[in-house]
Amino acid sequence: MAFANINGTVLHHEYLTEDENAPVLILINSLGTDFRIWLPLLDELNSEWSILLYDKRGHGLSEVGKLPYSIDDHADDLIGLCRHLGIRKATIYGLSVGGLIAQSVYLKKPELVKKIVLSNTSHKIGTAEMWADRIAAVEEHGIESLADSVMERWFTKDFHQRRRTDLTGYRNMLVRQDRAGYAATCGAIRDADFTASVSQIKVPVLCIVGDQDGSTPPDLVRATADMIPNARFEIIEGCGHIPCVEQPAALADILDDFINA
Repeated sequence: MAFANINGTVLHHEYLTEDENAPVLILINSLGTDFRIWLPLLDELNSEWSILLYDKRGHGLSEVGKLPYSIDDHADDLIGLCRHLGIRKATIYGLSVGGLIAQSVYLKKPELVKKIVLSNTSHKIGTAEMWADRIAAVEEHGIESLADSVMERWFTKDFHQRRRTDLTGYRNMLVRQDRAGYAATCGAIRDADFTASVSQIKVPVLCIVGDQDGSTPPDLVRATADMIPNARFEIIEGCGHIPCVEQPAALADILDDFINA
């Protein structure tokens, strides 16, 4: 395990690299998860890439840090972690809230970003009322109170039926996240709106969504792709909100084609 103090917050991370000249892929995980969600994808990816995994503040083994959060705080953490590790250029893959963080990183430090993958995300996610309700539920009753409804949005009905053991494991991951960190990140998502800036992205962009995503449906992700000049849009069949878990092989094929294009 590796830890670094970035902007006054200790971040848990893993930098998988054997060649300083290899292309770098940074994976930013979703709300309520830690970087273990990427492990199924790593088994499918091109081994010649250098890959950075990390737990954003308030998740996994990273510190909660100073409250409240903004998406810019999360972006500053990633920029600082890249500086700490000597990463100067990378393809950034942001899943869900990770996609918001990726957009913020690009606006703050475009020279760091070679390409962007916006996965199961949008220029704006949800409404203020929706996030206020979720924050209130978590603060009053804990993450456990919404875990089952989250699982329904994360994974397809087929996953629920055929992979019940895995479902239990990912549910455990969710409910064991820090309550304050989860709520603070909900607040960051609530306040984030890149509607006016997403069209400014000049690097290649790939937008991905599962055909059965219950959190960021295909039409929402497609609308974001339509706002970005020359963005590529892909739908993964038989997939919910977390393709790196549910369809890692299909996702790896799309990523390999995009990164190596």
